[in-house]
Amino acid sequence: MPTPTHLASWTSSWARLLRYHFYALPLLLGLLCPTRVLAAPEDTLAVNPAQPEFYLDENYYSMLEDPTNRLTVAEVQSPAWARRFVVMRGSGHPPNIQHPRSTYWLRITMRHAPNETAAWYLELYDSHIGQAVFYWPEAGPHQPYNSVATGASQPFATRPHPYKNFLFDLPPRPSQTTTYYLRLRSDTKTSFRAMLHSGPGLIPELSLQYWLLGIFYGILLIMVLYNLILFFFLKEQTYLYYVLYVLSGALLFLTEDGLGFQYIWPGGPRLNHFLGAAAPVLLLLTFATYASGFLDTASRLPALHRTGRWVVGLSTALLVLDAAAIHSGFSFWLYLLPYGLLYYAGFQAYRSGLQPARYLLLAQALVATSLVFLIMRKLGINFYSNVYTVYSLNVAFVLEVVILSYALGKKLKSLMDTTLLTQNRLLKQLRKKHQAQDRLVEQMRENQQLKDQLNTELEALVAQRTAELRRQNDTVAARNRDLLEANGLLALQSAAIEKLNNDLSRDLHAEKAARIEAREVDFGEFSQIYPDKDACLHYLADLKWAHGGYRCRKCGHEKSCEAREPHARRCTRCRYVESATAGTLLQKCKFSIVKALYAVFLLHAHKGSYSSSELARVLELRQATSWAFAQKVLAALQRRRLAQDYEDGEPWTHVLLDATAEAELAETELAKQVE
Repeated sequence: MPTPTHLASWTSSWARLLRYHFYALPLLLGLLCPTRVLAAPEDTLAVNPAQPEFYLDENYYSMLEDPTNRLTVAEVQSPAWARRFVVMRGSGHPPNIQHPRSTYWLRITMRHAPNETAAWYLELYDSHIGQAVFYWPEAGPHQPYNSVATGASQPFATRPHPYKNFLFDLPPRPSQTTTYYLRLRSDTKTSFRAMLHSGPGLIPELSLQYWLLGIFYGILLIMVLYNLILFFFLKEQTYLYYVLYVLSGALLFLTEDGLGFQYIWPGGPRLNHFLGAAAPVLLLLTFATYASGFLDTASRLPALHRTGRWVVGLSTALLVLDAAAIHSGFSFWLYLLPYGLLYYAGFQAYRSGLQPARYLLLAQALVATSLVFLIMRKLGINFYSNVYTVYSLNVAFVLEVVILSYALGKKLKSLMDTTLLTQNRLLKQLRKKHQAQDRLVEQMRENQQLKDQLNTELEALVAQRTAELRRQNDTVAARNRDLLEANGLLALQSAAIEKLNNDLSRDLHAEKAARIEAREVDFGEFSQIYPDKDACLHYLADLKWAHGGYRCRKCGHEKSCEAREPHARRCTRCRYVESATAGTLLQKCKFSIVKALYAVFLLHAHKGSYSSSELARVLELRQATSWAFAQKVLAALQRRRLAQDYEDGEPWTHVLLDATAEAELAETELAKQVE
C-alpha cells in the first residue's frame, strides 16, 4: 500500500519497542483529557546517563511559527519573541509544521547530569524535512550560538553524521541547563518527532537499526528473486506484476527511511524529493495491475474492471497534479478511492468463487489498519501514537508481501490442480477409448475369421450354383428372345400412353386457364394453382425475365445472376439486387401476394366492376385496404387499355407488369386519403 511522502522512518529499532511502550500511556491520557495550547515554557528535560535514550514528547519542546521566514536565532531569544513560544500539551493538536510556507522554531531546554562526560545526540525521525538548522551555545547559556545546517533539499554530505536521519551533536555540559533551537521548514505538513541518544549507546543502537533494515530489505529481495524465477519458469505475468509491486514498495521505503538518499543518490536532493513523491503513485499503479491480474477482473468482473481503470487513472492524474503544482499536503486522501475499489473487487472475486482472493483481502486489511494511524498523525490527531503504531506500516508491508506471495502460489496451485484434474479425466477417457479400441480390434479379428469361413463355404456353393446357372441360362436365353419381342410391343404401347398423358395434361391446364378466363375459379381453386408466395414469385419472375428479358434498373446492364432473396436477380456489373415484385403492380404490397394475385384476377375478369366490399369479404381484408388496392389495379387496367399494344381479351397477367411512377404516386395519394 502506498504511504504519504513524509512517512516515519523505519530506522527505529524493533528491539526498543518494548522499552518505549510506556510512552503510549501519556499520549492516551492526553487523547482522553485534551488541554489547551498554552503560551508557557516547555518542561526542562533532565537527562541521566543511566537512561541512554529519551523520547521527546510535546511537553519537552515549545514552538514558534515564523511566516516571514526572516527571524534569526538572536531575535527568537529576545523577550518579545520568547514569550510567543507555545507548548503543545495534550492530544488533538495540529501538526507541528502545519503551513509549508512558514518556518518553525523549536526550543528545547535540557539539564545535564552533574558527572556527565559523554556527548548526547538529537535524532529527528523525519528525514524529508527540507531545511533543518540546529543551534547550540558555545560554552554556556548566554554565549553566542553555533549552528549546523542540513536538510533534504541539500546534498547528503551536509549532514553532521553520515546517518539516514538527521543527527545533531549535543556536547557534554555537566550540571548545566542549556537551551537548544531547531529551525525547520518542510514542503508538506508533518509532525515533529525526535529522540535523545547518549554517546555510548548510539553506535550499538544504530548498528541494530541497520541490521533490522537489512532484514527488512532482505525479505523483500528474497521475495523479488523468488517470484522472478517463478515468472521465468512458469511464464505467468501475475508474478511479474507482483515483482514490480514489491520493487515499488522497496523504492517507497528507501525514500521514507533515508537509506536511498544515504547510499544510492546522496548527491541528488531533487531526485530524492521527486522519488518521494513518485514512489506512492508508482506503487498504486503496480498494485492495481497486480490485483487486476491476480483477481482476473477482466473476465470475472468486466464492468468493475473498466471502472477501476478509470478511477486509478484519474487518481494518478490528480496525485501528479498535487505533487507538481498544488502541494495541498492531503494527497493521501486520493488513495482511498482506488484502493477501496480494488478491495471491493477482491471481495466480489472471492464471492464469485476465487478462494485465494481472501489472502489479498487479509493483506490489504493489515496495511489499511496501519494506514489509519499514519493518517491520524498527518492530520495532527494523537490517536494511539506510539512506537508500535509509528512503525506498524513497515511490519504490515512485510506481512502483505509474504501473504500475497503465498496467495499467488495458492492461486497457481489451484490452477494446476484444476489442470491435473482435467488431465486425469482426459486420461481416463483415453484409457476407456483404448479399451474400446482393443475390443473393436478383437471383434474385427473374430469377424475376419468368420468371413474367411464363410468365403470358403460360399466358394463351394458358388461352384455348385454356377453349374446350375449354366443350365438355366440356356433356358433364360430362349425366354429372353420371347421377352424381347413382347417388350417391343410394350414400348409401342408405352409411347402411345405417354402421348395420351401429355395431351390430357395440356388439355387440363388449358381447361384451368379457360376457367380462369371464364371467371369460374374461386379463391380456393386459385390457391391450388398458386399455393404460396414462392409459387407467385416464381410466376412473376417468369413474366418479367422470360426469354432473357433482364435489364438492370440501375445501370442498364443485361447480365445477371441469382441473388440470396428467392427469385431475385443480381446485376453482375453494379451488384444491384432486383426482387421479383420490383417494377410490378405487387411492389410494396401490404398483404399476402396470393391474395393480391387473386384480387388482380377478379378485377381484370370483371373488367373493374368488382366492388371493394365484396373483394374484402372474399380476401378477408379490411375495407380500406381492399379499396386502396382496387384503385391501384383499376388505374393499371385503365393505363393498359390506353396502351398501343393493347388487345381486347388479352390475359389478365399483362396488368401485373404495370407499375409506373404515376401509379406509385397515385398509391401514395390514395393511402393518404384512406388515413
